[in-house]
Amino acid sequence: MENKDLEQPRMVNSHDIHIDTEYANWIAEVKHRYRSAQVKAAVRVNAEKLLFNWQLGRDLVQKKAEERWGAGVVEQISLDLKKEFPKDDGFSTSNLWYMKKWYLFYTNETDLKILQRAVGELELLINQFSKKLQRPVGEIQNIDNQYITKPCQVGEEFPLPFALVPWGQHIEIITNCKTLDEALFYVRETIEKGLSRPALRNVIKANLFEHQGKIINNFSEHLPALQSKLVQEVLKENYDFGFATVSHEIYDEAELEEALSKNITAMLLEMGTGFAFIGKQKEIIVGGRTRKIDLLFYHIRLRCYIACELKAKPFEPEYAGKLNFYVNAVDELLKTEEDNPTIGLLICSDMNSTDVQWSFRGISTPMGVATYNNIRIKDALPSQEQLKERMELLQKELQETKRLMNKQD
Repeated sequence: MENKDLEQPRMVNSHDIHIDTEYANWIAEVKHRYRSAQVKAAVRVNAEKLLFNWQLGRDLVQKKAEERWGAGVVEQISLDLKKEFPKDDGFSTSNLWYMKKWYLFYTNETDLKILQRAVGELELLINQFSKKLQRPVGEIQNIDNQYITKPCQVGEEFPLPFALVPWGQHIEIITNCKTLDEALFYVRETIEKGLSRPALRNVIKANLFEHQGKIINNFSEHLPALQSKLVQEVLKENYDFGFATVSHEIYDEAELEEALSKNITAMLLEMGTGFAFIGKQKEIIVGGRTRKIDLLFYHIRLRCYIACELKAKPFEPEYAGKLNFYVNAVDELLKTEEDNPTIGLLICSDMNSTDVQWSFRGISTPMGVATYNNIRIKDALPSQEQLKERMELLQKELQETKRLMNKQD
């Protein structure tokens, strides 16, 4: 189109042009580049703002601003910044106090080794399991090499992975966490799962830090270190099945499984992020005999199958042998070269840790044992016999009451 054509009033619409494979591939590449640029720009802007917050918090601490200029200095800084940058938010007095608190929370010299270790682990996890974040991380690294260097030194450097967590989530973490380990756990959760501020608030309220990573298992013995750590973080030590209802207080595995599978969405939410439901009672035929896996999942981030057995009673040693068989069967029949080793998960009503640990000896497949609680019992109507008994008892009580009243008269 010539420049003079641009001056003519016209309606822009699709043209009848020849669209071939080359054009389709090229326009798809253009769209991909733009999306990538959007992500990079957003991460870069977030990183720069967080760097500013970190450095201002550092200045307030290192300059001992309140001692030098008085107790109202933070409010004065807020007024000065808002006057100079009236269109920008983030300069409220409370936000400046959060900057100082944020810096202090992570720069306690006694916790430096914990922070250094966690930052290294976060960077490794980002590079290995978050392909969408690899390019933005590269962008962050190029923003300012003077503050993203290793190892992290107290008072000087801004930890790289923090740039992938929005400021609002940082505030939630330092406000609600008591220890550095707990805070770094939620930093990792936010990065890996892309948690919004309300979602992060919910997982902190649910005390996910205390419930994850404590399942009794043999993962460290039979999985690579990083994979073992990830599996332990994904699986819980206890599952809340409050969404499931059974008919009576005494129920079996079949009824429990049916109650859970009636609400797949709630079950997957309770299992955690990344679980894909493959099916229940998955049939396996070996040697002409049929056996069935109670529940079969695939975990997207772990890239492995999870064979789950349900037991509506406390753990027994023979359960480990059965689960071992199912894990091996899935490895032989379903697992591909791209998949990581299958994980076995046994969920029972109760367990003794020594029973479980001894049962794992000699088993080479990765397995864990968890418990469940809060199963609801359906409010059942009394039977005809029960109603008859209650009526007879009531009549006897009425007769006795009448007899006593007559005696008093």
